[in-house]
Amino acid sequence: MDKIAVLIPCYNEEKTIAKVVADTKKALPEAVVYVYDNNSTDRTVELAAAAGAVVRHEYMQGKGNVIRRMFREIDAQCYVMVDGDDTYPMEYAPEMVEKVLEHHADMVVGDRLSSTYFTENKRPFHNLGNSLVRGTINRLFGCKIKDIMTGFRAFSYGFVKTFPVLSKGFEIETEMTIHAVFNNMQIENVIVDYRDRPEGSQSKLNTYSDGMRVLGTIGRLYKDYKPFGFFSLLALILAVIATVFFIPILVAFIRTGVVDKFPTLFVCCFVMLAAVQAFFSGMILSNMALKNRRDFEFRLNMIQGKIKNDDVD
Repeated sequence: MDKIAVLIPCYNEEKTIAKVVADTKKALPEAVVYVYDNNSTDRTVELAAAAGAVVRHEYMQGKGNVIRRMFREIDAQCYVMVDGDDTYPMEYAPEMVEKVLEHHADMVVGDRLSSTYFTENKRPFHNLGNSLVRGTINRLFGCKIKDIMTGFRAFSYGFVKTFPVLSKGFEIETEMTIHAVFNNMQIENVIVDYRDRPEGSQSKLNTYSDGMRVLGTIGRLYKDYKPFGFFSLLALILAVIATVFFIPILVAFIRTGVVDKFPTLFVCCFVMLAAVQAFFSGMILSNMALKNRRDFEFRLNMIQGKIKNDDVD
């Protein structure tokens, strides 16, 4: 098991990867630097190897797939994950590592949004999107995470080995955050400077399609982790719809004693039944989520025991 492993997912980053590896080795000389290439068509692999990184490959396209491969293959006491685009200064990495190794943090967030992100980033819709995602998750999950979608993070062994990677693309950062919040894992924050990509380096993000995928991921994870809240909201919406269409029928019946819109009445009844069903489904799934939470704590305790046994050996 490595003490510190630096994980760099890469796709066509020949302009910056050598500098990122060199800066990493300077900031964390005791760390092993892994570059995971995701089907690059430029000189990323060649330059990363020449800079001294251990180069490995993930052939399924997508950042989520790369992270799944990294987390499966690497064993370390502390993991630092950073993008290969040279937008994050690596001098903040030692502080993040210290919070994992000395303060027992499970995830350390490299917070761009509290420093230079909004002035350095030249894409206004990305700025809006980051603020929207941060506000949505903090409200839905009752947390105060400063930067949801940062690509600069540090993790404990326990987090990495219990994190179920379900996303395939850039929405993976959102999934990491919600996993840590829901399972009451220790999250620390380190404010880091952000710098825009250097000239000639192209972003792989699509503002609109990736933004919709992130919002879809938030909805899916809210349903999975907070089923009672999700299905109660669905039940409320269905009940309101049924009530709105039922009131005119009731008023007409009181005035005339005749129901003249039987099809609408039947639909209202079925929609109200669906609302009741959604509410009770939320209650059942909430109990299942609580059981999953208990099972997670059991698995985490087993993993922590494995780390202690390895230290003794």
